[in-house]
Amino acid sequence: MTDSTFVLRIKRQDNPKSSPYWEEFELPYKAHHNIVSMLMEIRRNPVNRQAKRTMPVVFDANCLEEVCGACTMLVNGRVRQACSALAQDLPPITTLEPMSKFPLIRDLWVDRSIMFDYLKRAKSWVPIDGTYDLGPGPRISAEVQQFAYVFSRCMTCGCCLEACPQVNSHSKYMGPQVIGQVFLMGQHPTSAMNQDERLEALMGIGGLMDCGNSQNCDEVCPKGIPLTYAIASLNWDATKKWLRNISREEKLAVEKLAYKLPKH
Repeated sequence: MTDSTFVLRIKRQDNPKSSPYWEEFELPYKAHHNIVSMLMEIRRNPVNRQAKRTMPVVFDANCLEEVCGACTMLVNGRVRQACSALAQDLPPITTLEPMSKFPLIRDLWVDRSIMFDYLKRAKSWVPIDGTYDLGPGPRISAEVQQFAYVFSRCMTCGCCLEACPQVNSHSKYMGPQVIGQVFLMGQHPTSAMNQDERLEALMGIGGLMDCGNSQNCDEVCPKGIPLTYAIASLNWDATKKWLRNISREEKLAVEKLAYKLPKH
């Protein structure tokens, strides 16, 4: 390696069942190159550092402007987007690995579909009652809009799940991403009418109670979303819902007892 070259050390795997291995590629150094553009260079000419022709590295990418979350991977051990990792900000020998909390497809490409399954499980959407014109919706203050926008920037990249110690093969924890989106749904007056259903999902297995409060999610989120704030806020909402549920059950029990008592 010289001052005018850049080395990518990539952890590769041909399929989910095969053994992983490391392969190095040496490229001309260009300051404004990012990881994705360097991987594209390797794809155009898949020759490794030992001058042996090899298979192109498989990776996922789409928007190339840190919006879609598709190119998320481990860059020198830290989870981030490859498109915003510039050569000028990286060491001359940079290590790339796939995320470890998601099923591997091949090389740096993982399957993030479980995150979207969690959104469905938590009913993180706004239901529409028909397709007819319902008229203007409720007004939302600029302050609420501004705060909600922060959470709307989530790109389902998987950084928070990768960094969370509670997300592992022994846990059913859905992770902070879905909790942040449930919090977002609760900020809209129309969507808030269904917030109890979402809280019910988060009060079950894999929900709020499985969070270990490591706060790693706040540290690695590329959009700076305050996920721990959402977790704390929904924990309080879930506690209030739990108390309401108890109160309702006690009231029903009293009514049933009164119905069974003999009338004089």
